[in-house]
Amino acid sequence: MSAAGSAKCGGRRRCRDVSAFGNLEFVRDEEFMQTLQTRNDTAQQILDNAERLVQTRGYNSFSYADIAKTLKISKASLHYHFRSKADLGLRLIERYERNFLDALSAIDKSGLEDDARLIRYVNIYSSVLSENRMCLCGMLASEYETLPASMQAALKHFFDENEKWLGMLLQSGRSRKIFDFEGDAGEVAQLLISSLEGAMMIARSYGAPERFDSIARRLVADLGISPK
Repeated sequence: MSAAGSAKCGGRRRCRDVSAFGNLEFVRDEEFMQTLQTRNDTAQQILDNAERLVQTRGYNSFSYADIAKTLKISKASLHYHFRSKADLGLRLIERYERNFLDALSAIDKSGLEDDARLIRYVNIYSSVLSENRMCLCGMLASEYETLPASMQAALKHFFDENEKWLGMLLQSGRSRKIFDFEGDAGEVAQLLISSLEGAMMIARSYGAPERFDSIARRLVADLGISPK
């Protein structure tokens, strides 16, 4: 599944011309992005602001004082809703996972073919990056060793659920000859998720979302999807 591996012709695998995917666009997933809209009640506003801070600065780079200043509330009010930063962090992961899984459920109910469903999946990542944010759990994964145990467990659960869904999609697509790849579908799912998370980080470092799109096209091409 590496870029080098996809360049080799032979066996049942076929060469893929990545340049043929130049017109393939990854667009905002509006249904998922609606979950980032600010709510009215205080607890949800706290979560919204904390989520933005984690996605743009990281978990260890903000404090309750930052949120209190933005929302013009006291730190005592913050502690009333979330006793500790660890409690807040756990709620953030749980909410993000719930929203992410809702987006995957919407893809499942769309009636699209497996290749179009995969593009919709990639669009979730592209949508977050379009807001100059990182995947919440991808950002937290980079700080894993410093997170409380409860957050570490929740973070693993998010990726487990993500990999499970994507692995099932890949297996379905291969059985229907929509995807062409070798090896275990679960391992390929791990590779895709790791590649997309990493591509977001590098693209954001350069301020160049097109770098993410380029890598995403190559990943799609490596699965043998014919460009539309």
